[in-house]
Amino acid sequence: MDLLKQRIRTDGLIINNSLLKVDSFLNQQIDPELMMKIGEEFVNRFKGEHITKILTIESSGIAVSVMTGLILRVPVIFARKKKPKVTSEDVYTARVYSYTKGESNTIMVSKQFIQPGDSVLIIDDFLANGEAAAGLANIVEQAGAKVVGIGIVIEKSFQPGAQKLTDAGYRVESLARIKSFSNGQVNFV
Repeated sequence: MDLLKQRIRTDGLIINNSLLKVDSFLNQQIDPELMMKIGEEFVNRFKGEHITKILTIESSGIAVSVMTGLILRVPVIFARKKKPKVTSEDVYTARVYSYTKGESNTIMVSKQFIQPGDSVLIIDDFLANGEAAAGLANIVEQAGAKVVGIGIVIEKSFQPGAQKLTDAGYRVESLARIKSFSNGQVNFV
C-alpha cells in the first residue's frame, strides 16, 4: 500500500535500526483518513471471504479494525491485556509476548463475543515474531470459530512472525512489508 509506505518514510522514526515508531499516525495520534484507507485495503484484500467479526488486541489495532468493521458492517472485538473489575470469569485467554514492549501479557476476550460458527478476521498494527496474532488466533479457535485471515498494517519481514503464521496455516496479508532498516531508512520488500 503506497500511501502507508509513504507515511512510514516521512513520519516513521527508526530506533536502533530495529524498532519503528509510528506514533504520529497509528500508535498514539491517529490519522482517521489513513485508517479509513487502510480499512478499505483490508476489505479489498479479503474480498469474497465471509467475515462475521473482526478481532484485534488493545490498543493500536483498534482504529484500523473499527474502520474495517465499519466498511464490512461487522462488530469489532478487542482482546484486553488487563482484566477489568467488571469482566466475568467467562473468558478466552492466551499468553502473548510483545516484542516492542519486551513483556508478556495474558490477553482475554469475553466468551459472549465470539461464538462457534463465527468467521473472524484478525487485524493487528505490527507483525514481528507473530505472538499477538497467534494468541488472537488461539482465542478464535478456543471459541470454535474460524480464522478467515490475519491483516497486518506493518510487517517486519526480517523477523519470523509471518513465516510462523503462514506455516501454521493462516492467510497473512500485510500492507507494508519492511525488509530492513539501515542508516535511518526503511527498506521495503
